[in-house]
Amino acid sequence: MALFVDTHCHLDAAQFGPDEPAVRARAAAKNVRLCVIPAVAAFNFATVRDLAHAQGDAYALGIHPLCTGDAKDSDLDLLDAELAARINDPRLVAVGEIGLDYFVEGLDDERQQHFFHAQLVLARKYDLPVVIHVRRSVDKVLKHLRQVGAGRPWQGIAHAFNGSEQQANACISLGLKLGFGGAVTFERALQLRRLAASLPLDALVMETDSPDIQPHWLYRTAEQRQDGSPQARNEPGELPRIAKVVAGLRGISIDALAEATTRNAIAALPKLGPLINSPIDLSVRNHEAA
Repeated sequence: MALFVDTHCHLDAAQFGPDEPAVRARAAAKNVRLCVIPAVAAFNFATVRDLAHAQGDAYALGIHPLCTGDAKDSDLDLLDAELAARINDPRLVAVGEIGLDYFVEGLDDERQQHFFHAQLVLARKYDLPVVIHVRRSVDKVLKHLRQVGAGRPWQGIAHAFNGSEQQANACISLGLKLGFGGAVTFERALQLRRLAASLPLDALVMETDSPDIQPHWLYRTAEQRQDGSPQARNEPGELPRIAKVVAGLRGISIDALAEATTRNAIAALPKLGPLINSPIDLSVRNHEAA
């Protein structure tokens, strides 16, 4: 049976609300064995931890670049303390979501780089992998990884990768896996689809970034939204269908892709291994897949 790992989904997002247990149960019914739920700021450290424990998933702790404008330097101390307190938690698998963003306008570049660098230092301090936001920022991300890494390889994931082949290979050479999700399902995403087809199979992991980065079958254009069709919500249950697209691009079976990307997820986030092999108990959700 093909088991999947959604290496990046924000199941604590407000878009899910009370529907979240049913969302997770639907994903489980489609063989999504584990979800990794990254924090975005200090305010949801406890939320993602509690959610991961409640439903048998995994979590990461970090401060997202889009949240650095509101974050205080003392939040880095909070993160440090939380990592120290939870380092032996088998469900804490990474420092994340951290990184840099040069797509959204108005971010303080110096501040987001400060937070990213400091969180890489914390990842090294606690010997944890990293889950990195790399939107239009791969080269600067690589610069910080090299500075903090000082020649040592990293473990972790370049989330929602959408860079060049050269940038992809640079990330891989530093030890990162590359996250592929809904964006690869769009036929116009030519470069991304070429990468999904041609990069080494052992470099790929699957993700949804739920509730965002909808695959093409959920996406609504601005014109459609204006006409009254709301933007559909992405969820982890879409992962097998997204994976089927990637498998088709590579000319392999979906089972082969699932096996490889699950193995790659464990390589990127080693604490996932025991969680994947633990018994599945959906009773905590008290919901049936709908």
